[in-house]
Amino acid sequence: MPETQLPTPHDYRFAQTFTVRLVGISVVALALVLFVGTAVVALAGVNADVLVVVLALGLVGVFALGWWLRNRAYVLRAEEDGYVVGPVRGAGVKRARWADVTEATTAAPHGIDCLVLHLGDAGTTTVPVDTLAMDREQFVREMQRRLRAGQGHRPLG
Repeated sequence: MPETQLPTPHDYRFAQTFTVRLVGISVVALALVLFVGTAVVALAGVNADVLVVVLALGLVGVFALGWWLRNRAYVLRAEEDGYVVGPVRGAGVKRARWADVTEATTAAPHGIDCLVLHLGDAGTTTVPVDTLAMDREQFVREMQRRLRAGQGHRPLG
């Protein structure tokens, strides 16, 4: 059975649980800013309308973050000739060609399941699979197919 071509470019997006967690953290941060702002208003005698402005700007920021995470942000963008890692902390090399990948392995640094793409002497790229909005096994299979295609390998038969 011949392999079908995977769509390129293709964005592997953040999982909904990860997005909700980040938006939740931003809501807590906004609450802390408002708490400190309230103390400043009470102690310094500043106009309380400042708090309304901070709240409005903070809510716009929270909604903008949620929209961006849901619709624009990606963990990994797979292109025809290579990949780009999105806003993932500790990913290592953020952009490389498929042909530069010498080995793909799995690892669990700090208990986080990751796909590690080794780039020879150039370093590694680490992609946390728990942050993806798809099944980890499906992601690994797709990465294997993309690597084979990027290396110029074709299935036999």
